[in-house]
Amino acid sequence: MSAVVKQQRSASEAPPVTQMLADFVASHASRGWSDAVEAEAHRTFMNWVGCAIGPSQHDSVATTLGAVMELSPAPQASLLGRAEKVDISNAALINGISSHTFDFDDTHLRTIIHPAGPVAPAALALAEHIGSSGRNLIDALVLGIEVSCRVGNAMYPDHYLRGWHITGSTGMLGSAAACSRLLKLDADRTAMAIGIAASQPIGVREQFGTMTKPFHPGGAAKAGLMAALMARHGFTASPRALEAPRGLMPIVSDKTDYAEITERLGQTWEVSLNTYKPFACGIVIHPSIDGCVQLRNAHGLKAEMIRRVVLRVHPLVLELTGKKTPSKGLEGKFSVYHSCAAGIIHGRAGEEEYSDAVVTSADVVALRSRVEAVIDTKVPEDAADVSIETTDGRTLHVYVEHAIGSLARPMTDAQLRAKFVDQSAPVLGAERAARAADIAARIADFPTVKELIASCTIGR
Repeated sequence: MSAVVKQQRSASEAPPVTQMLADFVASHASRGWSDAVEAEAHRTFMNWVGCAIGPSQHDSVATTLGAVMELSPAPQASLLGRAEKVDISNAALINGISSHTFDFDDTHLRTIIHPAGPVAPAALALAEHIGSSGRNLIDALVLGIEVSCRVGNAMYPDHYLRGWHITGSTGMLGSAAACSRLLKLDADRTAMAIGIAASQPIGVREQFGTMTKPFHPGGAAKAGLMAALMARHGFTASPRALEAPRGLMPIVSDKTDYAEITERLGQTWEVSLNTYKPFACGIVIHPSIDGCVQLRNAHGLKAEMIRRVVLRVHPLVLELTGKKTPSKGLEGKFSVYHSCAAGIIHGRAGEEEYSDAVVTSADVVALRSRVEAVIDTKVPEDAADVSIETTDGRTLHVYVEHAIGSLARPMTDAQLRAKFVDQSAPVLGAERAARAADIAARIADFPTVKELIASCTIGR
């Protein structure tokens, strides 16, 4: 039997996951999860808001806004960190782009999905427009993330290894689910929304290092929001859009483990597995940066004291972040060489360390030429073996089993808040940034999102 026939037979025997997810989204109880999940949902939302405000003046946002304004959008929803208002679909697009521009957003380590990126901007834009409560917003966020991450679990790693940017290519499903929940669609119309979204997977990994990478979560946010609105008005789709033999999942992945979707649905929560970045770059570089910064701090290292840096890393590190000579900030985020050099020189790898000026600075360029990265299949994706050879003959070594920010070494609430303020203060001012962080951290307590929007926008 050919592989194609086997795949089609497997898909034809698949459980009705499209409808099962729709039933779940439409009917699950508000705040139907533990206090721990609720807390992680708020951490996820606060982290996302800060990540959207920080890059709000970036060229990727400004150029997208320029294109959107040519359409004369109705002023329905706000842009975080800016004064303008646009229609809800383009607010979802632009806030989604902004939140991923610095590559500082959350990560579901099992799939490398950035869960909030496509879901939160769509849900926030719609919540602002229709006057939803903060409670309903958090409910929608948790349920939307559950949909996109469970579908991602079912297809990872095959789908990702084909070249799909899994954040965008599953995120439109989560966005559609979240917006369906906010619109209070019944299960059948929610299934239609998921089905419409399933025809709009967005993003290929070739775009990493360009403005189009952050377009992926923004585009997925917009696609999912529009899918929910279309379903609300009666637009139809296949009720088996995910699992049918020619549905989304069998088409984009040889791996379709539907048990990852169905088992313990509503009992375990993917948002509880979310992580947050201390470094503004691809997650696979974090263990290497962590190791370099640890050795720098422990031994008082300066660039001129270093003869060579040797990194032993998982193959995915070089596949995703193997740019040896980045020439601009966005490229630096996909260079393990730049990231480690900047980490050693500056003691951190925040957004400033990925500016064009730092990426091209003479001291960083000189040190990154002395950074070597070696593939070692024995090193897991979330680990790194780091050695630094000094000019006086010492070899300093650390093995990073789990980087800071991982589930094993999570960022504290205080660290997340500091990250929020650090990103937002240059845009909002320190006092308003602190206020915005406090509101975002307890958004479910608010009757609408108006106070959050007022604290996160400028010129009003």
